[in-house]
Amino acid sequence: MVVLAELAFSASDLAQVRFAVSPMWEVAPSLRLLRSAAAHPIHRPWAEQVRPRLATAGLDRGWLAELIPPTGYVPDFLNPAPAGSAPTPAEEWEAIRASPADRVRQDLDHLARHQGSLGPRLRTLHADPPGRLAKVTEELETYWELALAPYWARIRAVLDADILYRARLAAEHGAGHLLNDLHTSVSWDANALRMTSRKQPLTRTTAGTGLLLIPSAFTGPRLRTRTTLPDPPQLVYPARGVGSLWTARPVTRADTLAAVLGRSRALLLTELETPASTTQLAHRTGLSPAGVSQYLTALRKAGLVSAHRAGRSVLYARTTAAVTLLQAASA
Repeated sequence: MVVLAELAFSASDLAQVRFAVSPMWEVAPSLRLLRSAAAHPIHRPWAEQVRPRLATAGLDRGWLAELIPPTGYVPDFLNPAPAGSAPTPAEEWEAIRASPADRVRQDLDHLARHQGSLGPRLRTLHADPPGRLAKVTEELETYWELALAPYWARIRAVLDADILYRARLAAEHGAGHLLNDLHTSVSWDANALRMTSRKQPLTRTTAGTGLLLIPSAFTGPRLRTRTTLPDPPQLVYPARGVGSLWTARPVTRADTLAAVLGRSRALLLTELETPASTTQLAHRTGLSPAGVSQYLTALRKAGLVSAHRAGRSVLYARTTAAVTLLQAASA
């Protein structure tokens, strides 16, 4: 049954509306996308790179495979309320490990009602949340390193651009205009936020004060919500610009940056349109593996490249600083 949810706002609630970027809110929808057999119209390039890594790591049959079903409810404790505007993955994993045992059991009971039963790992988690949550976050860390960390600078740029756009809307037209512009299923009327196409009502009796707005690259066309007292309600919406997330960027010629970085380092930076290993970069550029390793170390020390463990190899990726540098060189 479709319910019209109406979340009332006092002056205090409106004063506590804020944005945040949350790594954990990208985990469940991105994992679901990877486990789907269908080719995604936007995220296909990313999925084709990541799926083989996940299969090699065995993440298709671990804790996350049981905690995050293909559709439906995802336990709320996996999405703790961000304490700041941009918590690190490690900070969110720490918040998950600190989840009260009663909260974890309540969420797992809810999951069992949706699925019919809990898998063997989740039964042990239900019996001993403090002892098993560390196992869950260990697997989350592995998933992050394989699937999201090498691409985070690119994803984060889209999320930050969305927040900047909406902050400007609020500054120029007010909070009501901002909330009206979030999603087609959301509207602001008088002192309440109304949401259509929900299966359950959303009121201040089930949600904390304020509102936490979280843009997401992977959440898809629908809104996602989390309401767990005493936390503020979380409203996760599709970020603007996701459609061009994996579009190839304008090519920056290596010689444009060569005078600044050196020819080989500039060449490697331009080659990292997608994350790659030392061996892959050596094959693409004709540089020796030892030389590539030396140049990547220098780029990493300069904050232009990040390294991410992927099984027995290491993937290198551009950082946000590198993206900014390449954009400036292209201009």
